[in-house]
Amino acid sequence: MDKKREEQLNETLMLFYFAYRTFTKEPDRILEQHGIHRLHHRILFFVARKPNISVHELLKTLEVTKQALHAPMRQLIEMGYINSEPAEYDRRVRELRLTEKGEKLEMQLSNVQRGKMNAIFEEMGPDSEETWKKVMKNIIDIDNDNEGND
Repeated sequence: MDKKREEQLNETLMLFYFAYRTFTKEPDRILEQHGIHRLHHRILFFVARKPNISVHELLKTLEVTKQALHAPMRQLIEMGYINSEPAEYDRRVRELRLTEKGEKLEMQLSNVQRGKMNAIFEEMGPDSEETWKKVMKNIIDIDNDNEGND
C-alpha cells in the first residue's frame, strides 16, 4: 500500500472513531444517569430485538464470556429492567425479556441513535442508507472471515 493510500485510510479510520464516539455520547450520558454502562445498553438493545432470547444466545450475539455478562445482567435484573425466567421448553434454559421499565429505557437510548441515523440518511439521499449498510456488512464479513487467523 502506498503512503498516500495509507493516509487516506487513516483519515477514514479517524472519522470512524470520532463518529462512533459522537454516536454513543448521548446514550452514554443517559446510561450514566442510571448508573449503568455500554454493555448494559447492548444487552437491553438485543433483548428488545429478540424477546425471550436465551442467555446462551445473548452470549453468542454479544461475543462476551459468561463472566463478562454475569454482573451487568444481574444489575439489570435487580434494577427491574430485565426479567429472567425459565423457558417453557426446558426449565434449565433462562429466557430474557425487557420489563416495561426496561422497554422505556431501551426506547429512550435507541431513539437517540435512530434519530441521528435517520437525519443523516435523509440529508444524504435515498441511496446513502443502503451504501452504509453494505459497508457495515462488509466490515462484519471481513471480521468473520478472519476469525481464528490471528
